[in-house]
Amino acid sequence: MRILIVGKNGQLAWELECSSPGEHQVQAYSREQLNICEPARIHDAFRELNPEVVINCGAYTAVDKAESDAMAAYAINEGGVRNLALACQEYGVRLLHVSTDFVFDGKNHVPYLPEDRAHPLSVYGASKYAGEQVLRDLLPQSVIVRTSWVYSSNGNNFVKTILRLIKEKPQINVVADQIGSPTWAKGLAQWLWQIVAKPEVSGVFHWSDAGVASWYDFAVAIQELAFEKGLIEKQIPINPIPSEAYPTPARRPNYSVLDKRSAEAAADIKTVYWRQQLSKMLDELK
Repeated sequence: MRILIVGKNGQLAWELECSSPGEHQVQAYSREQLNICEPARIHDAFRELNPEVVINCGAYTAVDKAESDAMAAYAINEGGVRNLALACQEYGVRLLHVSTDFVFDGKNHVPYLPEDRAHPLSVYGASKYAGEQVLRDLLPQSVIVRTSWVYSSNGNNFVKTILRLIKEKPQINVVADQIGSPTWAKGLAQWLWQIVAKPEVSGVFHWSDAGVASWYDFAVAIQELAFEKGLIEKQIPINPIPSEAYPTPARRPNYSVLDKRSAEAAADIKTVYWRQQLSKMLDELK
């Protein structure tokens, strides 16, 4: 199949390119090459590449900045998705779209199902949910996958930040009362490639790695595994703190664990425990 990946410079798009099955013709475009806020650019790309599937990894993801830059966040996360959906509708292209756990308010005590009511706490979450609604209205045969706490050996992310801070600081404080599931972008990419091969699949799904962690648990695991693998020369104290001790412009859900059962069934693959995935990713940094 001919596949267009939007958002080339992001972690997920990079993993998708690296893991693309050989039988597909894959072209990834950066925002500079294809700005989804400009419908004419989308039409040009569609005429040039004639894609059968589009995977949209492009988004405004500066969670805290979005609080004071709502117009830009909505322009990309809602308006850009509308432009893509309309083009896909016109050209008969299947669209796979990546969304976020930030569409939820974190008041659940059990993993969120795809059909659970959304109630975002931040501009970022609200803009991403607005994009979902546009997509379901215009292109109900599309696939929306919500994910959480994404990291990769490529790009900037929480894992790399913790590794840098361990080298620079005598100790660090990490929030311990926000609970979710880390997601290695490579695992999400593998899920998406499975779904590409199943044109009958549509709807909303959740995908992250298996298991549950706080940001504090995640940071401790990063240090332990990195030290074992020789990526860092020392270990430092990592202190658990409450969210109010680390205020941010955007509110985060305190609990955003996602129920992955329907996604596992749709792709016929199982999630892998997050610590095992983290270990594999750290091996790529050696």
